[in-house]
Amino acid sequence: MRKGFLDVFVLLMLVAATLLSGCASAPTDKAADEQKGVVIDDQIIIGLSMSDLRVERWQRDRDLFTQRAEALGASVIAVSADLDAEIQNSQIENLILQGVDVLVVIAHDGVKTSSIVEKAHAAGIQVIAYDRLIKDSDLDFYISFDNVKVGEEEAKAVVNVAPKGKYAYLGGSDTDNNAHLVKEGSFNVLQPLIDSGDIEVVLDVFNDGWKSTEAYSQLKAYLDAGNTVDAVVAANDGTALGAIQALEEKGLAGKVPVSGQDASLGSCQSVVEGVQTVTVYKPLSAIAYKAADIAVQFAKGESVESTSTVNNGKIDVPSYLLDVVGVTKDNMMETVIADGFHSYEEVYQNVPASERPATQ
Repeated sequence: MRKGFLDVFVLLMLVAATLLSGCASAPTDKAADEQKGVVIDDQIIIGLSMSDLRVERWQRDRDLFTQRAEALGASVIAVSADLDAEIQNSQIENLILQGVDVLVVIAHDGVKTSSIVEKAHAAGIQVIAYDRLIKDSDLDFYISFDNVKVGEEEAKAVVNVAPKGKYAYLGGSDTDNNAHLVKEGSFNVLQPLIDSGDIEVVLDVFNDGWKSTEAYSQLKAYLDAGNTVDAVVAANDGTALGAIQALEEKGLAGKVPVSGQDASLGSCQSVVEGVQTVTVYKPLSAIAYKAADIAVQFAKGESVESTSTVNNGKIDVPSYLLDVVGVTKDNMMETVIADGFHSYEEVYQNVPASERPATQ
């Protein structure tokens, strides 16, 4: 019995060895394809690092970017730093360790984020700055809207309503290069009027994180001191919201022109209701889709189209800048509504039916 058992055991071992040898020598499907000269592309993975997702605009950017990237066969790992530069850098380092093929970064602090570009390059990963420039680095590409024009559109719309008087300028975040570009654009329009004496800038402040609450506190403190204001150039819709709240407490909402940007739903409603003068519309599908296209092109090693260069303090960064349009009550239907950015019902929900524009 023992001898018979050993014979069977030996036979089974020989069969197992033969099977294992066959498995080891037979190429996998992928290896076989490669031996035949067939190139197998792994799925492209894009790391999307975002400064913040609490603002409606950035949620739209993320969703549109991801939609386009996935349509191109890529996948997206999106993370948000909640307005913290240190957290953002740590998250980007983690994306690098995960081996993403390309990084797309919406920087909270364009200076502090610069160190991450070198780390990404050391890992063979290219970096695209999305809407916010990364400073003092060998950045690979920058895509944004024409932020100087944003500021110009904001100021022009306010000046059209109040060509003279006391102006408050409520800027964005001092750490965001866009805030400086928007301010530059606004003062391109305001400075000649300041020089002529028609306009006096009585409040000129930046705002940590573009927060509506901080803009509210800044303007409220000025008004509570017994001061008056004839116009407010607010850098975006968030700061505009804060300004309108402060004005409302003094019975001035709708009487003092206020600017903004991003065409958020709340601000579009405020525009048609007459308490905000203008919001600068930046078609988010245009920038999100183009950024996704560029990211995939980089990952594939393809050439990328640029329309200009923007100096980031170290190099002239190849850039793609998109156009913007100022939206008022007069052209809301032809811009935001026509593009489907917001629906007619959403924007005009608080406007009496008799005062709404025709849909056709």
